[in-house]
Amino acid sequence: MSDPTEANEPAEPTGGSADERRVRVVLVDDHRMFRTGVQAEIGRTEQTGVEVVGEAADVDQAVTVITATRPEVVLLDVHLPGGGGVEVLRRCAPLMADAEQPVRFLALSVSDAAEDVIGVIRGGARGYVTKTITGTDLVDSIFRVQDGDAVFSPRLAGFVLDAFASTDAPPVDEDLDRLTQREREVLRLIARGYAYKEIAKQLFISVKTVESHVSAVLRKLQLSNRHELTRWATARRLV
Repeated sequence: MSDPTEANEPAEPTGGSADERRVRVVLVDDHRMFRTGVQAEIGRTEQTGVEVVGEAADVDQAVTVITATRPEVVLLDVHLPGGGGVEVLRRCAPLMADAEQPVRFLALSVSDAAEDVIGVIRGGARGYVTKTITGTDLVDSIFRVQDGDAVFSPRLAGFVLDAFASTDAPPVDEDLDRLTQREREVLRLIARGYAYKEIAKQLFISVKTVESHVSAVLRKLQLSNRHELTRWATARRLV
């Protein structure tokens, strides 16, 4: 497979009918094998109408490829090195707001945590589906998002309705909202049992920086150690 920072040139028109549906897609996920599998499943353009025009493995690559290719739809993982899917959405906000050729985002993640779902929807994504989705349903979801529809896996729609329609509960967790996006990434990895060196490697930062983030998280949440942090994250379904 080509380097994930490379973007393919748009395909020349084929001899298909004028009303034949086509959608140009960028895949953003930090797992190469997953990107390969998705492309094999949905990237058969003549059968599915989906043309994968670029891939990216982290935030900076994603912004570069999306800006260069201007796809109709981006399949976006939530947890990415460099700031996560929310950071990609923030930096691509002008492309989403383009009235003539908007770039629309569909989150595709293994996580079904309410905080992840609500975070990317607040960031501007048009939908959120989990990686248990079938290839056929994913293709259908891509075309629906291209048309401007909101698409969610059934159980996840409830999270969004609760967050945006409820007048009783606060829309965000006040404790969690104190943390930066990078601190949240470190929090999740600590809670999942990663060692500092493993976190540093995954997030492309130094071990010392990881230690600084952990200290900041503990201080902001008024926790004493990583065991308390893990319990805190588990209770909020962030793991």
